[in-house]
Amino acid sequence: MRHAYFCGLLSTDGLTEAASVRRMGQRTMELNQVSYFINLAETLNFTAAARLSGVSQPSLTRAIRRLEDELGGPLIYRDGKNSRLTGLGHDVEAEFRRMVVAMKSVRNHSEHWAMGGHRVLDVAVAPTVGPKEFTAFFESALAEMPSIEIKLHSLQSNEDTSEVLSGKYHACIMPRETRPERKLDVHPLFWERFVLGCSANHPLAANEIVSGEDLLEFPFVDRLKCEFRDRILDHFARRDLLMRPRFRSDREDWVQRVVADGHAICILPERSATVQGLVTRPIDGFVLEREVVIATVSGSTATVEIRNIAQLATRYEWN
Repeated sequence: MRHAYFCGLLSTDGLTEAASVRRMGQRTMELNQVSYFINLAETLNFTAAARLSGVSQPSLTRAIRRLEDELGGPLIYRDGKNSRLTGLGHDVEAEFRRMVVAMKSVRNHSEHWAMGGHRVLDVAVAPTVGPKEFTAFFESALAEMPSIEIKLHSLQSNEDTSEVLSGKYHACIMPRETRPERKLDVHPLFWERFVLGCSANHPLAANEIVSGEDLLEFPFVDRLKCEFRDRILDHFARRDLLMRPRFRSDREDWVQRVVADGHAICILPERSATVQGLVTRPIDGFVLEREVVIATVSGSTATVEIRNIAQLATRYEWN
């Protein structure tokens, strides 16, 4: 299949400005050819497809032939009432239908933007930030801003607030970075301590506060995605308390489930404990906190809706 057709639809990279202008008329025809061919694939009849497309049969036939010339092969076996798609025709139909869905999505977004209608906000959340504190907040924000939809993403291990600057996300909810980007507005939400996590039936759960030495008596679960993992291990190593993990995982839900179901323990932010049966206890002499923030693009470059969400978050009474 030749490259020119799909590049003509989606990009003008490498073309001069004058060449781009010359291609504009062709691009409109190519987009029409997409709908023409989809109608033909549905009806397998040139007359019926022309009627659905709102053009004459000769016009539709010429458009399909130009498309076949561009793609380098026949799309339909022309056999009267027994006309049928070729193998290439089936493949092209599938791609064209995906293109139609994408074009409708783009059109809907542009219309909503122009009319101030429904707006989707992409918000990434660090995997170590638990949902318990945010469900009530998002519920109240959506009630106050009925024209928006919030789409939550998991912030990947190789991602940071630069994804907000790139436009991939409208905002990130995460622990405060040590070197914040100057082009971002970083809004503080709440502080939380790192504490012991254990089962409600665990022997240490009976204590109001536990000692570092107590931790060595039980299997330790290592939270691989914890931003403070090295600092936690160093704290105990300096006190000759060597934590030997028996289980490691980058899945917070797995870590918490293992701890809640057995005699293993972990160290986690106090507000991130979400699994039923998991309880937290402070550790004597262990003082480590983190600040959870929401980061957005600074100034007027951020959308009005995400600025409103950030303002609501800073005013919200976090438990």
